[in-house]
Parts: sequence; C-alpha cells; structure tokens
Amino acid sequence: MIQANPIIGFEVDPATLKTIGKDLQRPECILAERDGSLWSADARGGVVHISPDSGQTFIGQQQDTFSDASDDASRFTTGTLPNGLAFAKNGDILISNFGTDRLEVMKRSGESEVLYDQLNGKPIGKVNFVLRDSRGRIWLTVSTTIPNWMDAVSPNICDGFVAMADENGLRIIADGIAFTNEIRFDAAEEWLYVVETTRRRITRLRIEENGSVSARETYGPSDHGAFIDGIAFDAFGNLWGTHVMTDRIFAITPDGDLQIILDDDNGSQEGKALLAAFEKDEVTPELALACGGKIAPWMASVTFGGTDLSTVYIGSLRGTTIPYFTSPVAGLPMVHWNEDYRSQINA
Repeated sequence: MIQANPIIGFEVDPATLKTIGKDLQRPECILAERDGSLWSADARGGVVHISPDSGQTFIGQQQDTFSDASDDASRFTTGTLPNGLAFAKNGDILISNFGTDRLEVMKRSGESEVLYDQLNGKPIGKVNFVLRDSRGRIWLTVSTTIPNWMDAVSPNICDGFVAMADENGLRIIADGIAFTNEIRFDAAEEWLYVVETTRRRITRLRIEENGSVSARETYGPSDHGAFIDGIAFDAFGNLWGTHVMTDRIFAITPDGDLQIILDDDNGSQEGKALLAAFEKDEVTPELALACGGKIAPWMASVTFGGTDLSTVYIGSLRGTTIPYFTSPVAGLPMVHWNEDYRSQINA
C-alpha cells in the first residue's frame, strides 16, 4: 500500500502557534537537541541556549567585535552576525558569521576561534550557512563576495558558491549560484539541496564519493515568486522552507509540488512592491524593511525538534522570540541527533 503524504492539505492556523524564548536578537538559525534544548544564533555575537525547562542563557563569543549600529539597515550589514549553526562532532558549535565573513567554532563556554576566513588566498565572502555530514565533512555556503550583501540582492548577480572542507582542506565544489543560502542533504546524503535566494528556486547537486558534484538541476518550481531562505527535510521526504520577507512556510513534496503551510504575508502591498523592484533590479533596504509579517518577521528557517522531532520551530531575522507548532510528520534527523557528545562536553 502506498503511504499517503501526511502534509497534503495541512495548514497551520496562526492562532494555534506557541512561542519560546524572549528578547532574542536575530534568531536566524535554530539547532535542536534530543533532550529538548534549543540553540539560537544571536546578533549580539554568540548563541542563546534555551533549556528544556525554558530557561535561557546567552553565550557570547569571547573573541569578537560587535555592531553598535543605530539604524535597522546597518544592523543587518555591520558587526558580528552569527547566521547558520551546526554542531561539530564533539558538540562545539560551528558558526557561519555573516558579519565577520568567516566560519568560526565556539565551545559551549564561549571560547571561539576562526576556522576559515580565506579561500584560495582571498577573503572568503559572506559566509551564510554551515552543515556537517555523516562523514565529518563540513559544507559551507557563501552568498556573495560583495561586502554589502544588500547590493547582491539582484537578478543579475550570481557569485555565490558552496565549499566543502575535509582532510584535504577547504575547496569550492559548486559556484555560479545566485545568493547561496541554506543547504540540506537527503536521508541517504546522495543529493545536496541548495537555496538560490535571488533565483527564487532550489537547486540540487548529486554528491560523488570524493565530494565533487554532478547532475545539477532545479528541484521543485523553477521560480517560487518569492525569496527562499531556510530549508529542512521531514521523514517522508518533503522539503520544507521559508519565503523570507514575504513571510511564508512552504513544502515541496517528493513529486515536486509546492504547498503553502503558513502564510503571514497574504499578498501584502509591501511584498508586491519589493518583488516588483527586484524584477527591475531596484531593491533598496527601505523596501525590504517595509516587509515582514507579525509571526516571525523575515521568516528565515524551519527546524524540527522536540523529543519526537515533530515540533517545528520558526527562525527569523527580525523576531525576538521563536514561534512553534506541531507537524503531522516528524523531521528528518540531522547528523548530530543520535551522536553521543555529552561525555566530551562535560569532560
């Protein structure tokens, strides 16, 4: 018997959403652990740990400079901006820092060091997201090499790339990507799914044994008509994601069909104005900042967590808390989910 897809027809009623965390700053990426802990990127330069009993602790990186920007636009372009997070095999936190343009690693005590800030003898660029695979390799996305990333929100710029670090060092494995954002593997780690934010699509790459890629192709709609930010798989094979600024949560089924799960934009005039300006290559910070819903302004990511991986947490660029809801299907466990690194952390 063919199993029915649990998300077909599923929509989230905004009135049923709950929240966790308070006074967060730019909780763009969220990591979930089996014990119920959450780890959220924070624009103060570090992460916020939310314990299973909802206790909250900010852990600041002990070697960084912080932004004292006084206006909204500058807050997203200057100073330290921890963005994508991943757990190292020993439980340390890998931080792709969109402000300092480097991949960093932070112990849970806050001690930090730089892993990569150069590639091929040049500054690496706007490091956006980091992911670790089951073989311990680190996959890194760089959205653009343009210092002010807002200048790269253009239909005519395509200078992003994906890099991979293994025992041979860091190397580019796919380039010519339009504002590379989040990446995810399927369950078998046969394909890498890459968000191209300013192509408004998801591309996938077949991963070869040595980490090289082939068979590059579009996955799902060729144009979402919206900017995509974060993605995550569920256990059925649906690829969930967010439309940032025109705030929506979507899912692409294994058949490639797009389904909207939560809509907090609802065809707003601000969203339409932003997308119209993008078509003309005339996006401004003011147009972007005018957008955003009320639930999690500038929806940026979805994270499956909870003890059964059926709780969906919504990350955002302008929110101060983390909304969540229950999914009809569990998430695909990330590589850290079944690892035992607690003994190393507590040693």
